[in-house]
Amino acid sequence: MSVQLDIQLADDLSESIEEPPPRHLLQQWAQAAWQGAENEQPVLSLRIVSSAESQQLNHDYRGKNKPTNVLSFPMNISEKISGNVSADMPAELLEAMVEDFSQTEMMLGDLAICADVVNSEANQQGKSLQSHWAHMVIHGMLHLQGFDHIDDAQAEEMESLEIQIMQQLGFSDPYSNQTSLTEQTSMTEQKP
Repeated sequence: MSVQLDIQLADDLSESIEEPPPRHLLQQWAQAAWQGAENEQPVLSLRIVSSAESQQLNHDYRGKNKPTNVLSFPMNISEKISGNVSADMPAELLEAMVEDFSQTEMMLGDLAICADVVNSEANQQGKSLQSHWAHMVIHGMLHLQGFDHIDDAQAEEMESLEIQIMQQLGFSDPYSNQTSLTEQTSMTEQKP
């Protein structure tokens, strides 16, 4: 089974940025970052946003008034159920709600990736655009699955997993400035 990916492009993307990666690569990177069972079909929405939209989302949800590379909005089914349950709710209705939500339990959530920031960071860090996009998809997917980097132990676990996934895809360590031979080859082969 595979990750189900709904891709949306913001209408106000900058004309100066390069075209975002094609759907099949975004799908491949999301699939590579899936840590669940092979027979599960997680669903997520990936929206490629402008700097303005990223800044607004970052301000509204994180209290930071600047655009950022990737934002993750995990779906939390248990919160949705508990927020809609009352003490006097009939058991049949509660069972129906649980069944409705269990059918969507593989909905991971939403990712918002800012094309302007990703392109700018790749350039500033001397990384290929493709590898940085892959890293942002992988990083966001891991957040949707509960990984985080709030403390050192969490950061070490998440970064180690990111490095492993990136290397499996033929990219170099995203936390170093070296470009792998496979990555250099894939970049030249995929130009139109």
